[in-house]
Amino acid sequence: MFCRKAKEDIELLDRDSPSQRAPFLPVLAPQKSYDYVLVAHKDEEAEGGLETQRTLKQKAFIEMLRKKNIKVVKIAHDDKLFYGLRAPSEVFEDYKYLLKVSDACNWIEEPNAVVPQSTRIRIVQHILHHTYLDNGEDLHELLKKHVFETFFCLHEKRTQKELRTNWARWTNLFIRQPFSEVKAYFGEKVALYYLWLDWYTKLLVPAAVLGLLVFLYGLAFFNSNPLIKEVCESDIIMCPRCDKRCPVWNLSDTCAYAKVSHLFDNEATVAFAMSMAIWATLFLELWKRQRAKHVSKWKVYDWCEEEEELILDIVNDPDCKPKHFRHSYLRSMLVLILVTLMLVVIIGIAHAIVVFRVVAAPLLSEGSWEFIRDHANTVAVLLGAVLHYLTIQIMTRVNRWVALKLCELEKTRSSTATERSFTVKMFTFQFFTLFSSLFYVAFFMGRINGYPGSYVRVAGRWRLEECHPSGCLTDLFIQMAVVMVLKQTLNNVFEFIVPWCKKFFLRRKAKRMERKCGHCYRKTCRDENGCVEPCDVCKLRNWLLNYHLADTNAFSLFNEFLEMVVQFSFTTIFVAAFPLAPLLALLNNIFEIRLDAIKMISLERRLVPKKTNDIGIWTNVLEAIGVLAVIANGLVIGISSDFIPRLLYRYYYGPCAVSGVYTNNLRRPRQPPQSGDPSCMQGYIRNTLSTANLNETLVRKDFITTQLMTDGLSVTQCSYRDYRHHEDYTLTSQFWLILAVRFAFIILFEHVLVVCKFIAAWFVPNNPLLVKNQRLEDKQKRLKEELRQRRSRTTEV
Repeated sequence: MFCRKAKEDIELLDRDSPSQRAPFLPVLAPQKSYDYVLVAHKDEEAEGGLETQRTLKQKAFIEMLRKKNIKVVKIAHDDKLFYGLRAPSEVFEDYKYLLKVSDACNWIEEPNAVVPQSTRIRIVQHILHHTYLDNGEDLHELLKKHVFETFFCLHEKRTQKELRTNWARWTNLFIRQPFSEVKAYFGEKVALYYLWLDWYTKLLVPAAVLGLLVFLYGLAFFNSNPLIKEVCESDIIMCPRCDKRCPVWNLSDTCAYAKVSHLFDNEATVAFAMSMAIWATLFLELWKRQRAKHVSKWKVYDWCEEEEELILDIVNDPDCKPKHFRHSYLRSMLVLILVTLMLVVIIGIAHAIVVFRVVAAPLLSEGSWEFIRDHANTVAVLLGAVLHYLTIQIMTRVNRWVALKLCELEKTRSSTATERSFTVKMFTFQFFTLFSSLFYVAFFMGRINGYPGSYVRVAGRWRLEECHPSGCLTDLFIQMAVVMVLKQTLNNVFEFIVPWCKKFFLRRKAKRMERKCGHCYRKTCRDENGCVEPCDVCKLRNWLLNYHLADTNAFSLFNEFLEMVVQFSFTTIFVAAFPLAPLLALLNNIFEIRLDAIKMISLERRLVPKKTNDIGIWTNVLEAIGVLAVIANGLVIGISSDFIPRLLYRYYYGPCAVSGVYTNNLRRPRQPPQSGDPSCMQGYIRNTLSTANLNETLVRKDFITTQLMTDGLSVTQCSYRDYRHHEDYTLTSQFWLILAVRFAFIILFEHVLVVCKFIAAWFVPNNPLLVKNQRLEDKQKRLKEELRQRRSRTTEV
């Protein structure tokens, strides 16, 4: 196979003009000749001809590979040793035969097809990881003991150049991705990632448009909304936000805050949240159809992971024994306890961020900058969001380490099982790290802080935060916007800049190696079979170009999936508080696709091609997020938003209900009020506020005299956001009615959406009819071919 391909490449190069020829070896022949490269440090510690333990282990491992008929070429360069590995053709013939006779994998390869380089790399990688020294050490342990530095598979320069031209460049932002070519080069696993990301990005377009319309709806009534006017023109004196340092303040001072609140907390938010919950279901169901169409085209629809693993084990060692499934209740219980403890730690960190905000607000209110003093609470929210982002970056590394240790404790059966277990644990840790603080802001902030005379305090000193009279949704929006924008922007910058800088500074070492021989294109480099074997200088130059690229590992693709699934969580779970989240996600993903492609093609070592027919456990994670999105958005609208109190005020407590639109005795409408009538919402803000008498002893103990001065006058009353009686500060009947309607709305909202999700899932089948018919025809064709061959053999006998 290699000889034939090499001849074709040389003929193509011979037809080029001398000016078009590369100044070094024809790149395809050496790249396709070697499946893997092992790198080790030279033994600088050897003295007097004696070899160290590290060198002995290197030689022992290389000898074990040679016993498996793997050709090994050793080339020394500076302080490193490079071992080029080439597997014999018999290995791949055995692999093809076992595919043919397997139960589930016999449809994935054509019997007479040439084994592609991606399959060669996958088989050799399995052999490398299942080659053991006499003492039982494998390659992973040898890498940990620095016997070998690293190992990697080689890029194919011709295919790499084609993919770079047609796919991995910024000018191809809006050009369709070549999924089949990506599959042939990187394997089905990487191709399915880009297929999923492409489908997710396309489905974000209607969600982004709808979210933008919701934002524009709030913007359209920016100046005419009666609630904003009531805040901006109010003469209400509000109680101090903190102890000792914060004075009483005018509600009209927060006019800008009220305007921002209305942009994200209006009547259109409910419809948008319901639409996004159904959108998440339709996205998953349509994705299953898209996946089925491509995996059927790639002939891996019936592919079975267990049988693929058994085939690779037998190819590596015909006398191997199967790894049995095992389960330990003791280990499972221990892992569950440790996971719970880790989640407690993560939630504790979220509480620490809350304490930081509680302490920062009063400290900022006495600062020297007037702007910060006037907007101390908002600045504290922003600082808390930035601190939350920094915490995410630190805890991501901690979460990874803990998840890996827990997987080691589980002793999973295979690398795929380990990856599934790691994915569940890592995503769970990341989810709590990202959303614990958001859940506090959404459902607890401003609801457990108490009231004048009975404030809830941290360590008996600092009062908990309060919500603005316009609602708490703006605080949630600020928290989400800062974390989402920072996370996406900075992550993308570092993902691209770090490998680019490494390539820029290190690849110059490979460029210094000029070609020292003049016959690499000529017939003198061909053996008796016509195969081209490049000289050591040309081999080394190619290996160094790959060696100096950014390293990749089993979790390289996992990191990309995790980043996108976390973004999907932000886009769906709290979308009621941040309607622009789908738009930000869409803009990010347009660049993310090409950024990841450029990294994989030009800046990173080649990923080991993996065969699969699905995105694996990520499908279950996405389904869980879809269910959680229904629950969270129902809670956000029912609890965090002012949608329910506004609705009740309009039809039950407001001026329309009192002035004759509703009768006072039966509460029945004489004529339906106009839903857009702004007069029905007059006085809403004042209705949501309670009044504290500052002359009472219990109330007066929470404030000092200087806090109660405004414009040189001392106030005797101040307002705070709550539904309480002025006399004894007990909760009013309006509070209990609103609470009851909130819970009723949440139950109704979630049940309606769950039914809609089930209907959508039922209405959209997982497999298109075209795929079913194509698979049926292909199976019939294969069975007919088997019958024809059997009859032919019988006739010959």
